[in-house]
Parts: sequence; C-alpha cells; structure tokens
Amino acid sequence: MSTRHRTRDPRPAFHDSASAIVAAAYNQSGADYAAYADGDPNHLFAFSGLHAYADRRIWALLEAKLTELRATGASSISILDAGCGPGTWLRRLVVRAYELGFTTITARGFDVARAQVQRARSARNLSGISGVELTFDVTDLMGELPEGDASVDLTLCLYSVLSHLPVASLPKISAEIARVTSGHFIATVRSIGSAPTILVDSIEKARHFRHDNCRDKFEIELRDGHHIEMGFHLFTASELRSYFAGLLDIEDLRGLDMFHNRFAPDPRWNPASLAVDDQFSDELDRLEEAYATRSGFIERAAHLLLVARRRHVATKTKPEPMAHLSSTSSIAMSPWEASRSRSLRPS
Repeated sequence: MSTRHRTRDPRPAFHDSASAIVAAAYNQSGADYAAYADGDPNHLFAFSGLHAYADRRIWALLEAKLTELRATGASSISILDAGCGPGTWLRRLVVRAYELGFTTITARGFDVARAQVQRARSARNLSGISGVELTFDVTDLMGELPEGDASVDLTLCLYSVLSHLPVASLPKISAEIARVTSGHFIATVRSIGSAPTILVDSIEKARHFRHDNCRDKFEIELRDGHHIEMGFHLFTASELRSYFAGLLDIEDLRGLDMFHNRFAPDPRWNPASLAVDDQFSDELDRLEEAYATRSGFIERAAHLLLVARRRHVATKTKPEPMAHLSSTSSIAMSPWEASRSRSLRPS
C-alpha cells in the first residue's frame, strides 16, 4: 500500500460555536506557529527551543508505547491525533512506526483550524513509505468520532486541545475517546499553576493578555493589532483524573516541565553567559523527576501529563469444585500455618 493523504469533507464539521472561535484564532496565527507549537516539521526529532524538555519527554513516552506494541508481534497500528495542529506529532509517530517494522500504519489527525490542517497536508508527504494511510481532517471533538469501538491503538490529545473545550462537554468527550481507544490514551493540558502563555505564538508577540479563570475566557491583543478571545480552561490534577478514571485505567498522572521552562534564560534580559549547560540541564531533569507527582508541585508545572489505557474487564471463570473432604482427610499446611494452628489450641 502506498502512502495516501485523504480528505474527507472539505467543509469543517463544527458542533459548537466555541470550536469556530478557537478555529479562527489558530487560522490567523502565522506560519511560525508550527515550529513554535510542535517543533520544526522539517527536523522531526530535533527537539529544541522553549518547549524542548516537554517535547522530549512526550516523545520518549510515545516511542516506548510504539516499541511495546511492536514487541507483542503486532504488524499493524492505528493512531488518532485529536487536535493535530500542523500534524508534526502524527508524522513523528508514522515515521517511527515504520522504522520499528509496522507494515500497515493507519493514522488520522484532525483539528478545528483549517490553516493548520492545510499545513499538515502540505508538509513532507512521506511518499517514500509504503503501507501508510495518513489522513488529516477539519473537524472538532464535540461530535461522535468515526472510528469504531476499540479500534485505535494510540490516541493523542496533546497540549491545549482539552483546555479549549467547554468544561461541560468533557464527560461526553472523554467517554468518546475511551470508546475508540483499544490501547493507550496520552494527553497533556495546561495546569492551574502554569506560567502564562498566549497559545497562538510566543509571549513576546502580545501587547496585552488576560485569562479569566472564573469564566474560562482568554483575551489576547497582539502587537500586530489582532485581537483574540477564546475559551480556555486550566486543570487541576484531580479534575483531569476524574474525567477519565471511570473509563480508562490511569497509568500515570504527573506535572510536566516545572523547572526547565522557568530556568531558561531570556535573551531580552539575561546575558548569553547564563546559557544552560548539560550539567545544569541534568540537574533540572533530576528535579523534574523528584517533584513531578508531589502534591503542591504537580499543578505548578507547565502541563499535566495523563497516560491511560483501555480497561480490560477480567473474564469470570467457573470455580473448580472442591474435593469432598472426609473426617480423616488432611490438607498440607505451611510451617507458619502449622505453628499458628498449634498456638491456637486450648491447653
């Protein structure tokens, strides 16, 4: 099978006005957004820049899940990226899955922003990879997913996708994600203690911004004159867990990037001599691991990382009938049980 890029419906299928507002914001963001958000699409595995630590950690996790599935003998894989943006993460997974020996790779990404989906479709098309069906659609997460029950090996919902959704819709959305996922679901959201961001571009591009936590509304005025208002929700760790714990088994929930981002020097203020060297970076890595799940720290990370997998219900087996015990029958006891039995005998 050759690589195919398939378009389903050229008209975006939005099920909520909030989706259209978010789409408009990301549609007007410039071409630089692709590299700012997900890394250089032309150098898929060169993780650098402001989000390098988080990107490296997420990639290590995703690569491990691909490797684990391949080790089971699986030769086909299905991947879904909900809120794919410019498609960089999905492209990374497809390339690595092929390198690991998967011969049939079905990958679908979708996003509310048509401009981002067009970038995903126009990026390097992986035409040299056989056995790949790669699809990018313009739609949102508010409706029913076209994937069948338990049909997706790896489902992604990275960075701010869930944060943009109305909170009231999250129980339905989480149930739909759980329905289609047969393997793992991996998501990141912005935490309540995260440092400010303007989402659509680097923060220095903003003249003014404000997040209303009570109303989950975010307002940005960019230096080029654009004004953006959209919904955005900051999560607590317990809240994020609550939306998925009843549907999937939670493997991990941790803060992601508590120290690296905040210790990064700002060239607008700090001298070049303050650059972070390898030794200092390793020490920050150690701190990240030490505090990633600790109360009081987890929600001060830039992101919350959730790793979950499909819940497998144990099948009930018919108990074997117990052998009839006569008065003279005896059951062998362990030395501890024998000692315990003697100590309980009346003297």
